Amino acid sequence: MNLLEELKNRFRPALATLTDAPEAFVEMVRPSGDVRHGDYQANCAMPLGGQLKQPPRQVAEAIVQALDVNDMCHEPEIAGPGFINLRLKDEWLQEQTARLVSDERLGVEPVAEPQTVVVDFSAPNVAKPMHVGHLRSTVIGAALVRMLRFAGHKVISDNHIGDWGTQFGMIIYGWNNFRDEEVYERDPVGELARLYRLVNQLCDYHAATTEQPSVEERLNEAERLLEEAKDQDPPEDKSAAKRHKKELKKLQSRVEELTARLDSLNKQKSQIEQDEILHPLAEAHPDIVRLSREETAKLHAGDETNLALWQRFLPECLAALQKVYDQLGTEFDLSLGESHYQPMLASTVADLEEKGLAVESDGAMCVFLEGNEAPFIVRKRDGAFTYATTDLATIRYRVEELKADRILYVVDARQGEHFRLLFGTAARWGFTDLDLQHISFGTVLGPDNRPFKTRAGDTVGLESLLEEAVRRARKIVNENDDSRTDEAGQPAPEMDETTRADVARVVGIGGIKYADLHHNRESDYVFSWDKMLARTGDTATYIQYSYARSSGIFRQCEVDPQSLRDNPGKGVILSTPEERALALELLQFPEQLAAALADYRPNVLTACLFSLANTFSSFYEKCHVRREEDIDLRTSRLLLCDLTARVLATGLDLLGIRTVSQM
Repeated sequence: MNLLEELKNRFRPALATLTDAPEAFVEMVRPSGDVRHGDYQANCAMPLGGQLKQPPRQVAEAIVQALDVNDMCHEPEIAGPGFINLRLKDEWLQEQTARLVSDERLGVEPVAEPQTVVVDFSAPNVAKPMHVGHLRSTVIGAALVRMLRFAGHKVISDNHIGDWGTQFGMIIYGWNNFRDEEVYERDPVGELARLYRLVNQLCDYHAATTEQPSVEERLNEAERLLEEAKDQDPPEDKSAAKRHKKELKKLQSRVEELTARLDSLNKQKSQIEQDEILHPLAEAHPDIVRLSREETAKLHAGDETNLALWQRFLPECLAALQKVYDQLGTEFDLSLGESHYQPMLASTVADLEEKGLAVESDGAMCVFLEGNEAPFIVRKRDGAFTYATTDLATIRYRVEELKADRILYVVDARQGEHFRLLFGTAARWGFTDLDLQHISFGTVLGPDNRPFKTRAGDTVGLESLLEEAVRRARKIVNENDDSRTDEAGQPAPEMDETTRADVARVVGIGGIKYADLHHNRESDYVFSWDKMLARTGDTATYIQYSYARSSGIFRQCEVDPQSLRDNPGKGVILSTPEERALALELLQFPEQLAAALADYRPNVLTACLFSLANTFSSFYEKCHVRREEDIDLRTSRLLLCDLTARVLATGLDLLGIRTVSQM
């Protein structure tokens, strides 16, 4: 049972006696922020009182009078200007907690109307090693897939791999001009990545060289306009003076923007020109930008040589990606790369053109959306298709072939404009009943509050990050196990080498995932090894340890948890505040999962698990289990320990994080 939904269902008819639109007020029923005021609180009387032009306390009294919660709650209390405080009855809590004992789903009821949901996440480009920038999409996407499935939806996870884009034109150009076949034989992906980086650097240099004069010209003009505006006497009219000040600010911002851009271009050029290896290569390949694009166009046109190279490179690249996914324990139902949709692109543009959505503009085919100056380009002037074309073809495929009702794109926030245009175009194309959502996220930062990079300035590789996490976790596991002693004070480690290695992987990979997921996904966060693997605080290690401790009680008591579930005796007894608090949190798991899915925020679920671990810690300290002499109370507390372990394990599993019974 979802306690919060049950209370909302009780409030709905009571509110309907006062308003024809109760839903907005129903949503004001929430868990209490302070346990001293009860378990739940309804704050709807104040805004409803304003609407009805009645005193809020009077409205609260009317709501309480019509409210039927006597079977589950004590008499509702009205506090302050009209807060309605609710405290659940202990007897009712005991009954509901006892029901969880035999409930494999821990009170989570499957959704009434399941949908087919496609979750598009991770999506790296091949021939480039995965880096820390791919971490957030991968772990957030995988968590949402698990959560949505557990909620009862049919979920299709799709890794929309970049295996057909402009990077392959660069790689092919690099292969034809700069390859080291001996290195390729030893490390194919490393050599392809080197070729891509090299060609990309040279392309950026020539692009900067081409753009620089234009930026200088625009900067000079912007500075001239700014000086002219400064020389003008401020208008006496207040409105005109305000407009003048606003124009000055706008011109100043424009000058600063162009100055920053020019500095960036100069820095790009300087880095190459001062490099004894790169500068001669840049000089020797002045047309590298155009020629790389031509290699891409030839590949897309089916050129035998380029297609053979693509087919040679791709398996090696996919194997390298899979190695990282194996480390993360991430699986996909589909891995349909951009190449899968290539045969569909021409018909996509033709259909958009036939329906009057795509029109020619400066030689390109574009979709123009109201309120947006820049067009959504679906075919370039040279005939090449774009990411926009592929994404539109992908939407049609997912609806027609996969029968998708909802598509979630777990992609960083910087792509927000692209998805706004994509969703707008898809709606005009006819996909009006399709739920399309961009699940955006922020950046992983280093200690300097800048994007997390190595000391050499390179983006941190994801594979090396995961290996380092496991290495650090192994050190902690070894130290903890080596410090164990028996009753005589002699060393008594409990784990063999195989177990230690497994625990280190569970702790290390779990720590990486949780460190990402417990932040609001839209926020940037600073990566910290110390915080990530800490045994205290809001970390995976702390929650995993709580699971191990709750499971360990059964080893100490020599009780089989399944036998206890089959024979629960008198069930759950709530004899102390700590037992009651633990039971309440266990029962709130369904509403917390629903809240996490309401806006696709795994951090709501991590907060739930962290709070449960803290509450269990208080229970563990205050309520004896093994030494409890009353058999019924001992059984009850064992049931609470078992439920805690199951909720923690289930919650962590939904986040893609494993547990172990010993740590």
